[in-house]
Amino acid sequence: MALHFDRREYEDRLAATLEAMEARKLDALLMFAQESMYWLTGYDTFGFCFFQAMVLTKSGRFTLVTRAPDLRQAQHTSIVEDIRVWVDRGEADPSGQLKETLFELELLGTRIGIEYDTHGLTAAHGRKIDDGLKSFATLVDASDLVPSLRMVKSAAEIAVVREAARIADLAWEKTWPEIRAGADEGRILAVLQGTVFEAGGEYPGNEFIIGSGPDALLCRHKAGRRTLDAQDQLTLEFAGTFRHYHAALMRTVIVGTPTARHLALYSAAREALAAVEAAMRPGNTFGDVFDAHATVMDGRGLQAHRLNASGYSLGARFAPSWMDAPMFYRGNKTPIVPNMVLFAHMILFDSEAGAAMTLGRTYLTTDAEPEPLSALPLDLPIAA
Repeated sequence: MALHFDRREYEDRLAATLEAMEARKLDALLMFAQESMYWLTGYDTFGFCFFQAMVLTKSGRFTLVTRAPDLRQAQHTSIVEDIRVWVDRGEADPSGQLKETLFELELLGTRIGIEYDTHGLTAAHGRKIDDGLKSFATLVDASDLVPSLRMVKSAAEIAVVREAARIADLAWEKTWPEIRAGADEGRILAVLQGTVFEAGGEYPGNEFIIGSGPDALLCRHKAGRRTLDAQDQLTLEFAGTFRHYHAALMRTVIVGTPTARHLALYSAAREALAAVEAAMRPGNTFGDVFDAHATVMDGRGLQAHRLNASGYSLGARFAPSWMDAPMFYRGNKTPIVPNMVLFAHMILFDSEAGAAMTLGRTYLTTDAEPEPLSALPLDLPIAA
């Protein structure tokens, strides 16, 4: 098997999950989130774009229901031994086979937790499961069970995240010489992503964000490339990845001479990031971290130009997004505790001035102040 962690790590994760299931009086957990399956068993695939489900019973038994292309995938990458294949044919309804599997596992009349809040379960399949199991068992939304355990990283996970952060810094260092007037965005992106691959990294959970000129004010990927002008701005958001764990970075580069507005926005972003770092410690909440960011931005009259969230948790994630819960937004009462991996991004987009400014990096929380996982400077990057 091609496991990324030793068996003891998976045993510890299973024990924590079973304890959480017992606390909720669950006889089984029905997982559709690829992150949950990967974290608990090592199962590594993008096959969750089709129907698949993993069952964990309170006895600690795993059963995977998936398609034929993922049979060997599961055998090679995971600790799961009981793998059931549903067959593509005509009006095939894999939820029916899942029900048969649950019956064989003697789960009739039991209390089953289910992961509804995930990209791995479409609304159509969710409705079929609800209809098929409504008289079979009591279904309880347990979408947060495994994610709540994944929030705090083990020593083995932290080592992997540190490698992802090293790769992110390396990608920036290799890409920096490519950023200049006349440079093609495609070349910049190729070096950025190519460096991650060459350093042993993986595909990220979502596309790298690259945008220049007016597109520097976007915080999503879009198709199309342009050439940098002699006076320009370039926003990059990317992540170093290792074993699907992410360490993200975000910067807006000024090509040529920064405008007065760019300098003002950068000053606000730098001050806000320092305030966020001061708040990102045990005793505070995710909402407190957001408030620290907003207080600085709003105090400078920039409320209309900031976002309503200022970062999020990171970990092992799959497409379509590397963003993990919880997020930094107003009123989020989730407490900051040691050994969380958190990405803080200060984003300011002034559409009237056509000016963008971003500044972000990934942290490991500790018993006191957070540890930046990137060694890159926070100075405003200016390219010729």
